[in-house]
Parts: sequence; C-alpha cells; structure tokens
Amino acid sequence: MLRVSIETEGGAGGLGGIADADSAAESPVPSAAALVAWVDATRQGRREDVAAARDRVRRELGSAAVVDAAAVMGNFERMVRIADGTGIPLDTPVNVATEEIRAQLGIDAFASAAHSGEVSGWQRALRRGLDPVVRLGLRWAGRRARRASPDS
Repeated sequence: MLRVSIETEGGAGGLGGIADADSAAESPVPSAAALVAWVDATRQGRREDVAAARDRVRRELGSAAVVDAAAVMGNFERMVRIADGTGIPLDTPVNVATEEIRAQLGIDAFASAAHSGEVSGWQRALRRGLDPVVRLGLRWAGRRARRASPDS
C-alpha cells in the first residue's frame, strides 16, 4: 500500500528503504531511516534502543508521527499474528499482485508463506501486462484527487 500511495502521488515506489535501513536514504518516505531504525529496534526488543529510535522519529517527524507509526507497527503485528496463527493463505489476486514485492522484502522466507499457493506462469504474465495500466490509472487518480482537494 505504501508503494501504491507513493506512485499515486507521482513518485517512484522503491522498496529498498522499507526493509533495509542501509537503503532508507533512497526512499521517498520522509525520515525513512528513522522509521526503519525504530521498527528494527522494536523487533530486537532492547528498551534503550527502542526509546532512542522513537525519540529520533519524534525529533525528525513530530509527536503525531510517533503515534501514527506506533499504530501502524501495532496493526501489522496484530495482522501477522492472526494470519500466522490461523494459517490464512493469501487470496489469489493478492498472491499474484504481491509476488515481486514479497520476494524483494524476503516475506516468502517466513513459514506462513507455505499457506499460499504458487503463482502460475499465466498469472504472472497477466500481472506483468496489467501493471503498467494499473500504475497509469493510479497516477491519474492521484492527480485528479490533488486537483479536487481544497488543500492543494
């Protein structure tokens, strides 16, 4: 969804800065390095590291961003635990649409990935054919929404 949001705004949605703190400087997300560092610290669980990373996000993005980022992290943790605990597979359209993203982020290495089926050749070809059309549509919708927004 983050990549789609960035692309809707007309940017390039690279994923490197989302999963890799060393590549966060390349990300179009403001203060991506600080956000990735906070996620990494939270996963490692050392209180002093978590506090330092959270304070960095507060300094760079403000208190409201800390609340928003904490809510996103908590929500993803909740969703992953539910999906893993119940063995929920990805539905076919999501499985096909996210194949490349999952590979780039290393998501398929998790045990729960075994619950989702393989993407077939014809599904992969269909996705590749539709991707440019979908991206153009998203950019068009983003430009249209910005023109209609009273804030712009």
